[in-house]
Parts: sequence; structure tokens; C-alpha cells
Amino acid sequence: MEDKIRISYPDSEKVYLKGKHFPNIRVGMRKVNLTPTVTINDKGEKVFHQNDPVYVYDTSGPYSDPNMQIDLKKGLPRMREQWIIDRGDVEQLEGMTSEYGRMRQNDKSLDHLRFEHITRPYRAKAGHCPTQMYYAKQGIVTPEMEYVAIRENMNCAELGIETHITPEFVRDEVAAGRAVIPANINHPEAEPMIIGKNFLVKINTNIGNSATSSSIEEEVEKCVWSCKWGGDTLMDLSTGENIHETREWIVRNCPVPVGTVPMYQAMEKVNGKAEDLTWELFRDFNRTVRTRRGLFYHSLRYPSEKCTFCPRTPLRHGEPWRKHHLTMVQLPPKRKFLI
Repeated sequence: MEDKIRISYPDSEKVYLKGKHFPNIRVGMRKVNLTPTVTINDKGEKVFHQNDPVYVYDTSGPYSDPNMQIDLKKGLPRMREQWIIDRGDVEQLEGMTSEYGRMRQNDKSLDHLRFEHITRPYRAKAGHCPTQMYYAKQGIVTPEMEYVAIRENMNCAELGIETHITPEFVRDEVAAGRAVIPANINHPEAEPMIIGKNFLVKINTNIGNSATSSSIEEEVEKCVWSCKWGGDTLMDLSTGENIHETREWIVRNCPVPVGTVPMYQAMEKVNGKAEDLTWELFRDFNRTVRTRRGLFYHSLRYPSEKCTFCPRTPLRHGEPWRKHHLTMVQLPPKRKFLI
């Protein structure tokens, strides 16, 4: 596997742009060297005109940096961890707080699958909220905000191109709810990125094992390939065995935000017996993997007869189907959502 994780692209190199608000920021870019433009002069001779290199958005993380030492067994560098600690609003837990997480951790039969260098998870201190939206609403520009501003602009400043995407603009968009910076405090390996109507289009990719094929090594390799070819976020759709351990390997070696489908692993917890799944078990799972293990987002799966939980679902379909659906399902007024 170690020989498959190095990423390279022809006629280009990994470069870093520094921040101004936070000089310690290093935003990875790809500098593409262009071939010369060739023209023919009056004498019929070829004249070569050198072209300046082009800087492009890069999702490959440390994997494309030839100067970076990478050990998949230890995970990627935790680039955001010091930023998180310096804000002073988080604390480390003593250990796993989830019953399911402790059960997996104490299962000796899983030792050969387990990612060994697991750090204790962070959580917010009492009375604090360590989210980018909270900081934005307080008028604070964070390192993550300047990072994504530089990333979105690439090298416009060096080219003399004015841009409205400043760290302050990023802050205002996040505060207004028009954009989101997925920045789970328990996935500090992820490079900051932003999703919103006034920013670059982002691409999500799906990977995952199944009951019939794939291993942890193969899933990590898929993760690296996704980052190489421009995946901005990664969705782990694993439905096979050892989802908990597989995902830990993925998250610790992934430089982009990772999401999942909670129901798949919840079903693994009850050995595939849907009737044994309770809200308490599902909630415990969410505490384990969504926040404490570094996931940024999730997708809910539900049977069609449970559409009462999703009042906007009919609006996605054609009008005839919507009318039929609304005659079959009466939505209770002012329903409180648990999830």
C-alpha cells in the first residue's frame, strides 16, 4: 500500500501560499507549468513565448508533497490541531464515552484491524461552542476562514486580480448561513474548505466496503485516489464488516471532510435486526462516529413508509406523485424532529 499513496501530476509541482492574518498558514496549491506558445515570424521562423505557470485548486493534501513523510499507520499530520487548541474552548476526554466505542475498543479479536495511533477525542468546554458558524457570528476571523479564502482565490493577488473573497467575506457568508466550513475538531487532518453559493463548486465522492468485497487497505487506497482526482469531500458508504475500524483508518488518512450513513453502522450494531434498533442505540452511535470520531456530515436512510418524518420529501417528486403521497400520509402538526 505504501507504494500506492504517493500522488504526482505531470508538469506541475506542489506549492504553498501563506496567510496574512495568520502567517503560519500554508495553503497547498498545484502550480502547473505551461508549454511555450509558438508563433511564426516574418522569416518563417518559430518564436517561443514563455507562459507563466497557472495555480489550481488542489485536494490531494500531503500525498502530493514530495517533502512530506507519510505513514498510513500513524495517519496524516494534524495540521489544524494547534489552531483548535489555541482558541481555548475545547478539552480532551479521558477516553471513549460511547458504550459501542468502548465495546469495540475492548474487543481483542479486532486488534489486528485497529488503527493504533488513536488520540483522545476533543469536546467543547462547558459554555463554549467551537464551530466556525459560532465564531463567524461573533465577528471572529479564524485561520480556517483565511485558509479557504486563499484556497478559493488561488493566486489572484499575485496576478493583480481583485477579488471579493476575503477572509472577512468568508466570515460573513458563514455567519449568514449561506456557506459552511466543515471543520470537525476531531478531524484536524482535514484541510479547510468551504461549501456555499458564492464559492467554487465542490465534488463529493463515495467509497465503502460491502459484505462481499474490499478491505481496510483497499478503502484507504480509494480515499487517496478520490483526493488525487479532485474529490472535495468523501462519503464512506461501507455496509460490510468492521465499519467502525475501517472508518477510523479512512478519517485518519483523509485530507478532506468525511461523511457517512449512520443507519448502516447502526444496523451492524444490532446484527442486521432492524426490530432491535432503538433511538438510544442510534443516538449512542451518532455520538461515537459523527462528532467524537471526526465526521462532518451524514445522510439519513429511511423506509418509504416512514415519510412522515420528512415533510419536504414529496416536494422532490412530480405533482401527481405528491398529491397521491399527501393523501396517503397525514403529517402531524408541529412535529418535533429527534434527528
